[in-house]
Amino acid sequence: MSTPTGFDELIHPATRLSVVALLAATEWADFPFIRDSLSLSDSALSKQLHTLEEAGYLEIRKEGGGRRRRTKVRLTGRGRSAFEGHVAALRAIVENAPTASPAAAAPTGESAAPAPATAEATR
Repeated sequence: MSTPTGFDELIHPATRLSVVALLAATEWADFPFIRDSLSLSDSALSKQLHTLEEAGYLEIRKEGGGRRRRTKVRLTGRGRSAFEGHVAALRAIVENAPTASPAAAAPTGESAAPAPATAEATR
């Protein structure tokens, strides 16, 4: 099976996909909001944000100074397009997946469910 157009290896890992999905729903988000929403440590989130920023998918702004310094993050146009393309590619994978009957999905030599007992089989 070939990879659908728009599938993005950079966005695909669960943590990055979660970050980008969260940011796609807003204009700007504060670092603590993202961290707490995704249950990530500061260092784990920072690493993912840095990777996405290097790819041009995010813009990161630091505002204020000292103890009042706030980090705000948003998707760039490139990041939003990459996310939308990735979601479309995932949908295409799901929609084009072959469907199988439960019996066909069972390992060889086994049926998906045991055959119901009949009166003759129990005699």
